Amino acid sequence: MYTVAALYHFTPFDDPAALRGPLLSLCEAEGVTGSLLLAREGINGTIAGSRSGIDAVLAHVRALPGCTDLEWKESTATDQPFGRMKVRLKKEIVTMGQPDVDPRAAVGHYVAPQDWNALISAPDVAVIDTRNDYEVGIGTFRGAIDPKTESFRDFPAWWEANKDRFHNKRIAMFCTGGIRCEKSTNYLMSQGVEDVFHLKGGILKYLEDVPEEDSLWDGECFVFDGRVSVGHGLKEGPHELCHACRRPLLPEDKTRPEFEEGVSCHQCADQTSEADKVRFRERQKQIALAKARGERHLGRRSA
Repeated sequence: MYTVAALYHFTPFDDPAALRGPLLSLCEAEGVTGSLLLAREGINGTIAGSRSGIDAVLAHVRALPGCTDLEWKESTATDQPFGRMKVRLKKEIVTMGQPDVDPRAAVGHYVAPQDWNALISAPDVAVIDTRNDYEVGIGTFRGAIDPKTESFRDFPAWWEANKDRFHNKRIAMFCTGGIRCEKSTNYLMSQGVEDVFHLKGGILKYLEDVPEEDSLWDGECFVFDGRVSVGHGLKEGPHELCHACRRPLLPEDKTRPEFEEGVSCHQCADQTSEADKVRFRERQKQIALAKARGERHLGRRSA
């Protein structure tokens, strides 16, 4: 059983590049895999490994400048959910493309999972899912508004086009682990919205803490690792990933005529050229050959 830790923390790093090498070396030495992003605004990512390996990496991260009060969410996976370890340097640890947004200055009101149901059931509250369309497609809170955005960069434009719908409404926002809402609530406050709330710890914390019989969550929660989705109690869900478009699939979706392993699914079959499909088939062939040799093919894009 692998321990999976999802974390983020906004804190100023003067030189993120200097932090990359030691962090990557420690992860590799401890057999920890996953993906971590470093930027001047902080750190974000998900890692998986043994209990001792995760503890070692978390201790290292907490020792970074301004990270003493780091919070993270843990779950488990039966199989290693990542193929390798990546530590990347980015301009933002979650990309919104709004340079004036600063979660360290102000964010919306945090709402604990046990208080979330009462808030989103109130008639004067509009509930907005800040995740991407394919994430919302496999699960969301009852009554939540789906902006149908393809990336988080699209959210400000969506809000500008739809803000009049929410006049005299309190706004409750949520995302997978909470990081997007740190920026989206700060953005709405900068746009003059006063009553802004967000789910502390995100969907993952809600699914962990709120009993299924009391839950207002329908479906599964997409996660960016090999598990693809989790449900109540953070149990691994039934979804797999289309390795052509990176969207989630249910087992029955693999019986549809558009599905070809590693090449296409019903969501992307008409979005790639025949040349793309030829390339994908060759990649899939190499993956199969590597598997037959008992190796892992690193050409497959891991989550």
